[in-house]
Amino acid sequence: MMKTKMSEEEVLIPDDRAFGRFKHECESEEDWTLTYNKNHILVWVQVLEEEKSLHRIKCRMQCKDIPAETMYDVLHDIEYRRKWDANVIETFDIGKLTVNADVGYYSWKCPKPLKNRDVITLRSWLPMGNDYIIMNYSVKHAKYPPKKDSCAAHFHPDTYTDPLTLSSPAAHTTYLAQVDPRGSLPKWVVNKSSQFLAPKAMKRISKACLRYPEWKQKHSPGFKPWLFPEQNPLSSIPLSELSIQHAESLENIDESSLSESKEERAEHSDDEGAH
Repeated sequence: MMKTKMSEEEVLIPDDRAFGRFKHECESEEDWTLTYNKNHILVWVQVLEEEKSLHRIKCRMQCKDIPAETMYDVLHDIEYRRKWDANVIETFDIGKLTVNADVGYYSWKCPKPLKNRDVITLRSWLPMGNDYIIMNYSVKHAKYPPKKDSCAAHFHPDTYTDPLTLSSPAAHTTYLAQVDPRGSLPKWVVNKSSQFLAPKAMKRISKACLRYPEWKQKHSPGFKPWLFPEQNPLSSIPLSELSIQHAESLENIDESSLSESKEERAEHSDDEGAH
């Protein structure tokens, strides 16, 4: 029987109970503060440590015209992500662990003047009735050390992150993430994440979902290894090659005193004025 508790150093693949706990966390509003509610998009913030600006963000978006199955495909399809995700710098799969778990690399652009972030994650997924759940947490792999031009991000093992997609009555997705476990981000980043960046990301996902069926018909329409494990071309890697990525072990880059760039403020104003 698979363990559900994660030790300080042992990497484990989430079991059904872990998925159930994550689903409950996505659905619960207890101890969360609603900070954004526009156009079927809601954003909550949960402060964990006030003095360190340590907090979590949860976004929920209702999508009337998008089946949950389509959104599930979009969030899995790494080739399509390179097309629609404007923030992606580089992303690739490293290896598979089981039929519903793998390891991958993702780096993304951050608001100027912050350094860009990158992360290696253990990703696992599981359809549960009408629910489609994807969870990530940070791990380390000796063959993929941190890159010098990025600041390593961190997804805590107890704060799984990535969308939970529900299919009834209409598809909607919930995204849960812990922000800056080292507490080195300025206050404006916290505000911008909940008021602008998170809603913008959800809208981008929604638009990507609407375009996906047509795109997929022209790009290996039958290839969906997240649904059909026998199609997965990745080599298997043992869990022993992975270790937990602790926030304390990351490079301590203090960005708390940085001010938002004029370009970022202008982009924010333009996008807000368009709604």
